[in-house]
Amino acid sequence: MLLLRNLLYWVGFLLLTPPYSLLAIAMLPFPRVFRHRVVTTWTHLMLAWLRLTCGLGFRVRGAEHIPSTPSIIACQHQSGWETMALQLIFPRQVWVAKKELMWVPFFGWGLAAVSAIMIDRKSRQAAQQLVALGKDRMKDGFWIVIFPEGTRMPPGQLGKFKQGGARLALSLDAPTVPVALNSGTLWPRNAFLKYPGTIDVIIGPAILPAGHTAESLTQAVEQWISAQQAQLPGNGTPSPA
Repeated sequence: MLLLRNLLYWVGFLLLTPPYSLLAIAMLPFPRVFRHRVVTTWTHLMLAWLRLTCGLGFRVRGAEHIPSTPSIIACQHQSGWETMALQLIFPRQVWVAKKELMWVPFFGWGLAAVSAIMIDRKSRQAAQQLVALGKDRMKDGFWIVIFPEGTRMPPGQLGKFKQGGARLALSLDAPTVPVALNSGTLWPRNAFLKYPGTIDVIIGPAILPAGHTAESLTQAVEQWISAQQAQLPGNGTPSPA
């Protein structure tokens, strides 16, 4: 039954994603906010389909901590799930991602349509590009999603937190909202199978940049996420079928 439900999910994914990718390309001449609103309906549909086919849902704690103004979202990264779900949990947003993803068929076209901040990590100007593009996106009311670990990590483990997000928050004088989750327990990294259950998402109080350095702000985010991680259910082993 688990395999059948996952097959249904992937069939829906394969049927829905190519048309939306073509729509994303067609939307490029339109204003940024409008095309973002249209293209991200894919996310709403896919998460609803995920719940229907695989029985995978989520619950959020700490939604009252979401600021009323555009901010930096510093989120754990365990699977592809949060790249979709954050779009439902927070106001309209863009991700900071490596430039190479732009060339991935379908996925890269969607990134272009939603005005993702694509950074060449090998460039000496990467930090300046991040700040310039971040200012440009926030001017249009977008929030900015940073995965400070830089890559997906297994549940219960944290990678080394990088300071790029903190530098961006300081440059933009924007609050940083830390987010902890356990998505990898039900949506394992690079796995075909998604397991039924409920993913937990915890949103922390916004950390204001005043009085912080990039190092101390990064540490504050890491310490908060680390403390929450210890309380999240799931030990890295996917739930049984």
